[in-house]
Amino acid sequence: MQILAPTPGAVYSGVFNAASRISTTEGARTLWRGVNSVIMGAGPAHALYFATYEYAKESFGGNAAGHHPVAAAAAGACATTAHDALMNPFDVIKQRMQVHGSVYRSVMDCASKVYRTEGLRAFYISYPTTLTMTIPFKSIEIATYEYLRKVLNPSGNYDPMTHIMAGGVAGAVAAAATTPLDVAKTLLQTRGESKDVRIRNCSGLTEAWRIIYQRQGLAGFAKGLQPRVLSHMPSTAICWGVYEYGKWFLTRDNLDKQPILA
Repeated sequence: MQILAPTPGAVYSGVFNAASRISTTEGARTLWRGVNSVIMGAGPAHALYFATYEYAKESFGGNAAGHHPVAAAAAGACATTAHDALMNPFDVIKQRMQVHGSVYRSVMDCASKVYRTEGLRAFYISYPTTLTMTIPFKSIEIATYEYLRKVLNPSGNYDPMTHIMAGGVAGAVAAAATTPLDVAKTLLQTRGESKDVRIRNCSGLTEAWRIIYQRQGLAGFAKGLQPRVLSHMPSTAICWGVYEYGKWFLTRDNLDKQPILA
């Protein structure tokens, strides 16, 4: 939905129209194209993300009593910088495979063809733009999450519903706020597949924004907002829910193993 100058068969009026037409014309499996790339990169990238986040939060004083939105946001910025350095190539492959009419048969097929035709730079040309989007996204998400977590659960004890609710709301807020950046990132990541010369030669965030505004006006910056919010709410809720459970489980396990002093 976010791609400019799409093929005629890829013009959709909304998220449900897109899902229905893709399922009908290309098969339901097409809705999952590129998911293998996400699976391959997500595990290592998330491990690096949370390790960096916990270290940075402790360093910035985010674990002290009270609300510390600046420390939480700064920790999120550090974590997402490390995460995206690892995840960006996998995201590029996912985007290329999801373009309407994509000819790539697999993740490796896509990676090898993009590398041969466009070089290593193609996997990282959107990295600055990705950081421009994900640093605000993660800063907003984590600051919102930490605030809601402490408001909804002042005791700080493990409460799965609190983590899931706070994570879902935080993801929705952050997704809505950063949709204009995501539209520009998508343009840059899929430019190699475009038949539009100007889009194909687009080299940065500022130029991407200029193209979007000139062709679609302000409405262009909100393209894909609904599916973006709908996808981030559950994914962020699950992510924080699983992470907080893991922290609680490991801490409980370690405490149970400590010797009891007489």
